[in-house]
Amino acid sequence: MLTRSFRFLASASLVAISQSSILDTMRTAIIVMDVQESFRQLPVWAEVSNPEIVRDVDTLVQQARAEGHAVVWVMHAAPGSGTAFDPELGHVRLMEGLTPDPGEPTFVKTTRNAFTSTELARYLTQEHITHLVIVGIQTEQCCETTARLAADMGYDVTFVTDATATFPIVRPDTGEVLPAQEVIERTEYALAGRFAHIESKDAVSWRR
Repeated sequence: MLTRSFRFLASASLVAISQSSILDTMRTAIIVMDVQESFRQLPVWAEVSNPEIVRDVDTLVQQARAEGHAVVWVMHAAPGSGTAFDPELGHVRLMEGLTPDPGEPTFVKTTRNAFTSTELARYLTQEHITHLVIVGIQTEQCCETTARLAADMGYDVTFVTDATATFPIVRPDTGEVLPAQEVIERTEYALAGRFAHIESKDAVSWRR
């Protein structure tokens, strides 16, 4: 039996698909995932794959605005965790250099994907958005998970890998470490042609 959240997601995806057939062109939104101060507070930040993530994301946000596309901000929170993602500690805020314009929505999620714990799907449906450009942190976690779910919901997804960032990851059961570059390559292999179009920050297809 579907939960209320997943029933809404299913209905929202059907609406998105039906709208795409009647609109002359897809309306695009850039989804900025978790580019927040929380990550700077972690020791692993010293090993981030893309130290220029703020610059890269801001460049694409400015492009989206200039072309009239929607900009959506997403941040991750873990209330009561006592971690850098606990809103009580004050780090659940955009990194310096990123500022939403008036009217640009910000969603705070508690799941890895940006849909199931927010009203993102409702917003995209209301704004007739059918094409998502995904950027942010972390490549293989919140960014990839959001891309996969968005594709299953019927959205056209562009994944801008070099405008995402991640870290080396440790396999908990063996202690083995996968370097960040291999994490990124694995994500591209998994998404390309299945869940998303893989594109470069220098050549984003804003309209499909």
